Amino acid sequence: MILLHGLMGGLSNFDKTVKFFSERGYKVFVPVLPIYELPVLHTNLTTIAKYVAKFIEEKADQPVTVVGNSMGGHIGLILTLARPELVANLVLTGSSGLYERTFGDSFPRKSDKEYIRKKTQEVFYDPNVATDELVDEVFSVVNDRMKGIKTVMLARSAIKHNMLHDLPKITKPVCLIWGKEDNVTPPEVAVDMGNRPNSHYFDCTPDQGPSRRKTACANKNSHHPGRSARMMAVDFA
Repeated sequence: MILLHGLMGGLSNFDKTVKFFSERGYKVFVPVLPIYELPVLHTNLTTIAKYVAKFIEEKADQPVTVVGNSMGGHIGLILTLARPELVANLVLTGSSGLYERTFGDSFPRKSDKEYIRKKTQEVFYDPNVATDELVDEVFSVVNDRMKGIKTVMLARSAIKHNMLHDLPKITKPVCLIWGKEDNVTPPEVAVDMGNRPNSHYFDCTPDQGPSRRKTACANKNSHHPGRSARMMAVDFA
C-alpha cells in the first residue's frame, strides 16, 4: 500500500493509517513527494506521478493499493492511467482532478498572517485544527519565493489537468472517500466521479472530535472524525 499526501501535506497526515494497516500485516509506504525539489520547468503533477511510479518499481514487488489525498489523489489518477500495471486498487480522499477551490493563482496577501490563517482554516471542517504551528508552516511556504512559485505552479497544474473525460478509462477498483462539509473539493465532485453505471454507495457513521482533512480511511467505518464522510465503491468503466 502506498499513501500519497496533498500539496500542503506530509507524512504525519497518515500516522494513524500507517499504524492501523501495519498492525494488520500490510506493508505501507509513504513517500515524501518532491513538491519543492523539482526544477521549475518540471514542477507538475505528471512529473510527480512518474516519481511515484519509479518509487513503486523500486520498493514494491507487486501491484499496490494507492491511497491519495487531495493532490495525492490526483497523482494517483494520473499514475493509474499511465501505469495501470503498478496499481491494484485506487482510493481517493478529497481528490483533486475535477474541481477544487484553491488559494487562486497567487497569494495576494501573503505577508498578512491573519489572511493566511483564515485561508488555512477554510481547508478544515473544524477551523481549530489550523494550529499556530500549521499556520506558521503555510506562512513560511508562501513567503518563500521559490516555494510559493512552485505551489502556484502545482495548483495550476491540478486545475489544467482535468481528468473528467479520462475517468472511464480507469478499470481498476476505485473507492471514493469524501467529507460532506469539504470546502476545497466539495462532495459534488465525488458524486461526479461516481456518477457511472455500477457505482454503489454506503455511508460512514461519523465520529466526534476535530480532524485534519488529510487522513485516509482505514476501513468501512473509518473516516475523517468530526466530519460527515461518504464512501463510494466505483466502477468507472
